[in-house]
Amino acid sequence: MLDVRRLRVLLELQQRETLADVAVALHQTPSAISQQLALLEKEVGTQLLRKVGRRVQLTPEAHTLANYASQVIDLLERAETEVSHSGSRLTGTIKVAVFQSAALAFMPQVLGELASLHPELRVTMTQREPETALRETWTRDFDLVIAEQYPGHAAPWHPDLDRVELTTDALRLAVPASGTVRCLSDARTLPWVMEPRGAASRHWAEQACRVAGFDPDVRFETADLQAHIALIASGNAVAFLPGLMTVGAPAGVRLIDLPGNPRRTVFTSARASASERASIGAVRRALTQVTRDLVA
Repeated sequence: MLDVRRLRVLLELQQRETLADVAVALHQTPSAISQQLALLEKEVGTQLLRKVGRRVQLTPEAHTLANYASQVIDLLERAETEVSHSGSRLTGTIKVAVFQSAALAFMPQVLGELASLHPELRVTMTQREPETALRETWTRDFDLVIAEQYPGHAAPWHPDLDRVELTTDALRLAVPASGTVRCLSDARTLPWVMEPRGAASRHWAEQACRVAGFDPDVRFETADLQAHIALIASGNAVAFLPGLMTVGAPAGVRLIDLPGNPRRTVFTSARASASERASIGAVRRALTQVTRDLVA
C-alpha cells in the first residue's frame, strides 16, 4: 500500500511546482522532500520526476498519481470532519486568512464571540490579499478565507473551494472633508491613492475613473487602507473606499456616492472536503452574526 504522507508530498509538488516551496509548506528540508519522492518512485515502480534545468517536472504518471492522492486526502479530510461532529466541544486549531478591511471591521468581534462560545477552539488569523489567500486555502495552508470581489471582476477560481456570500458593502469616493468635490468628475485633477497594480480593487478603481472620462493621477500606492484614510483626511489625496473601512465615518473624510451605487461582495471559501467541519461552521456563523447589521 502506498504511503499517504508521500502521496501528500507529490500532491504538494503538483500544486506548488517547486521542491523549495513544498519544503517550506511542509516544514521540511528540500533534501528530505526529494528523498520521500524517490521512495515513492520505488513504491510505484515508475518514474515520477524528470529534471528540466534546475527544476523538476512531474511525469504524466505522476500527475495521474497526484490526482488520486488528492481524492485520498479529501476522503481523509471528510472522515476527520465526520468524526469531529461526534463530539460536543470544539477543539483544535482553525487557520483563517482575511483581507485588511474585514480584519479591522469585524474580526475582533468575531474572535470574541468564538472565544465565548468555544473557549477550547484555537483560531489563528493571517492578513492576506484575497487572490493569494484563495490559492493558499486550496493548497491547505488555511482552513477558511474571507475574500472580496469587486463589481465586474470575478475572484480567482480554484477547484474544490466552495463559496458562501457573507455581505456586501458600498464603494464610495472619499475626499477631504474641507474640499469642494461633489462628484467623481470633480476629482479628475486631484492626486489619488490606490492599492498596488495587480489588485482587483486597483483595476476596478482605474476603470471607474475612465468611465467618468479621465485617467487618475495616482501619486500614492499602498495596500494599507488606513494609510489611504490618513492621506485623504490630511488633504493629500482622494480615493475609493469600501464601506467596511468607513463604518463610523473617519474624521476628516467626506464620502460621496458613486453612479450606479457599486458594491463589493465579501465572501468566505473553504475546501469542499472540509466545509462541513464543525469549527468552520462555527466561524461562519459568528461572521454572519457580527456582519448582519454592520454594513449599510
